[in-house]
Amino acid sequence: MTENTWINRWNDRYSSEEFAYGTEPNNYLKEQLEKLKPSSILFPAEGEGRNAVFAATKGWNVSAFDISREGKAKALLLAENQNVIIDYQVGELQNLNFQKEHFDAIALIYAHFPADIKSSIHIMLNQYLRKGGFIIFEAFSKNHLEYVTKNEKVGGPKDIGSLFSIDEIKTDFPDYKILELEEKEIELNEGLFHNGTGSVIRFTGQKH
Repeated sequence: MTENTWINRWNDRYSSEEFAYGTEPNNYLKEQLEKLKPSSILFPAEGEGRNAVFAATKGWNVSAFDISREGKAKALLLAENQNVIIDYQVGELQNLNFQKEHFDAIALIYAHFPADIKSSIHIMLNQYLRKGGFIIFEAFSKNHLEYVTKNEKVGGPKDIGSLFSIDEIKTDFPDYKILELEEKEIELNEGLFHNGTGSVIRFTGQKH
């Protein structure tokens, strides 16, 4: 898939009036943020902003990015409706101006990057997190392929390379104390495109 095809795909998904994944935050993100003292947080591949805006309503200083300008427009609209401000940039991580060791948390919620770059993005993101900072991660596991084959409405990539395994997470985030790392079957009810039973990897880690 070319870069333009990838960008166009997400602009198309986010261009309708309805929010593709709803306006409520992801359950796992919500649960993990409640354990932390609000500080600075980065949301990669943040789409229409439901998680970033939620964090901002809880007092976090929020930065986010995505390749989709349509996603940003929806996110800023949602932020305005909730009376919060988020810093949202459009572009690829290597071209953005985030400061090293700046963030206290990074939340990767269904941040399914193309298979050939997903690990390199994780490794790049690591440099923006302070020591003692937290990664909060939920995304579809490699076993999810069976679930999406049975029920397309649950969503998620249909190529195994874009899906995650526990071993991949351990490899991509080696310098972390693992607070939680599991593969789990969950019920999703997030907007138009995440509905039904799926298999996810959940990971919360603290940087050494």
